[in-house]
Amino acid sequence: MAPQRFREQFHHIQRSMPDVPLAMGPDDDAHFLYEKGVVLARDGEEARLVEDTVRTHFTDTQGLVPDHVRRSGPDTNRTGVTRIQVGDPTQGDDVVPHALRALTEAEGRQGRRLVRRNHVIHIAPVNACPGDEPVPAPRSEPPNPASQEGRHDPDTAVGVLVIDTGLVHDYRSYPLLAHTTGDPQVTETGPDGVLRQYVGHGTFIAGIVAAVAPNTDVTVRGTLSDVGAMLESEFGAKLFEAVDEGGWPDIISLSAGTTTGSGESLIGLEAFMRELREQRTLLVAAAGNNGSDAPFWPAAYGSLPEYADSVLSVGALRGDGESGACFSNHGPWVHVYAPGERLTSALTGFDIPVPYVYQHSTYDACRFGSTYACTCQYPRHTGVLSETGEDSAAKPDQVMFHGLAQWSGTSFATPAVAALVAAHMTAHKERDPRAARAQLLASLTESADVRGAHVPALRPPTWRPVPVAIPARPA
Repeated sequence: MAPQRFREQFHHIQRSMPDVPLAMGPDDDAHFLYEKGVVLARDGEEARLVEDTVRTHFTDTQGLVPDHVRRSGPDTNRTGVTRIQVGDPTQGDDVVPHALRALTEAEGRQGRRLVRRNHVIHIAPVNACPGDEPVPAPRSEPPNPASQEGRHDPDTAVGVLVIDTGLVHDYRSYPLLAHTTGDPQVTETGPDGVLRQYVGHGTFIAGIVAAVAPNTDVTVRGTLSDVGAMLESEFGAKLFEAVDEGGWPDIISLSAGTTTGSGESLIGLEAFMRELREQRTLLVAAAGNNGSDAPFWPAAYGSLPEYADSVLSVGALRGDGESGACFSNHGPWVHVYAPGERLTSALTGFDIPVPYVYQHSTYDACRFGSTYACTCQYPRHTGVLSETGEDSAAKPDQVMFHGLAQWSGTSFATPAVAALVAAHMTAHKERDPRAARAQLLASLTESADVRGAHVPALRPPTWRPVPVAIPARPA
């Protein structure tokens, strides 16, 4: 897979995290980013073993320098991991691969991985934010999915915690968000007045949940307000902060994650996942937008026996709901698919215009080989980036949002499924979200075609298929 989109996203994230030198996966692998010069190890004896082994290996290996090998941060913390610096990230090639190889023999003896990269957790994993999104929805077009009939009962409402970018300042002017609270988006626009990347993402997701499941109390945390990205070593702590602030909810909707170098899980989330397992909370997590079958974490935790009932992983269907969206990750670790292409929900407060200049490239062909009119193959507006990722001389389109927008991604299939679990809980007076998950999946009769496989599909009753047709290219 050509890593062009990956490179663009890499440069954008690096500009937004200037104090954290980042590197691409091996051989420019289009799946993940990680922190240069740092590895993660479990607290205690394993961290000491990793530090000592890397220092010895670097001392004994020509061309490697042991001087920078040291702890970087507290020895113990609630996440159970320690950052270990293994090199100067501002000098020369990244030495993290050498540090990983230094532990090969020790890992062989213990039968498990002892050291990992410090991955970047991101909303639209780095290869494939669909190319034309978001776009303003026509004023005459209602939300899709539309609002489900039903009332909100404070005594029985299902608690849904959305870990995302926070809420735009005027979100309450959108009627469906009357029972939504949370963190404000830290910075909505740049100095030129243009919306920053992923602003409105959390508001959009809250709108989907409220539309599909009106008997919900939605809380949106601004955990990923900074361009939707955060280091793995910090993300676990932020997840704990989110549940500490309001208590463990019925459902967590998470539209972020990453793949890893060899498919292993995220060491920085192990402590949180263990605590999640002991709660009654259900984690509904996006399968990712890399068009890949590589496990995407934390969604892929649901494929591990110990987390099988506490995690529900969600892939995206294309606009007509019949097949998988070109960008959606897929594979046996994905539990269910739901509509995720060109959904319509609230981006800003209702009928308040906000200018947005598109920041994407245009492509002549789908990056994933799909032949239908996918969102990346036929972008609706001209962006400010050329195909080399540099600023282009062309004048970008500037458009005005009036509340509603269309957006695509597993980011939005995920809250649709979270809402369907919540709606099931209300309809069946089921207070256990994990039991509702099992009941909902067991009752499924619908399926879709994803890469030639028949997979379980959930389609909200008020969702309307979008015809798959080739739109006219911009003049």
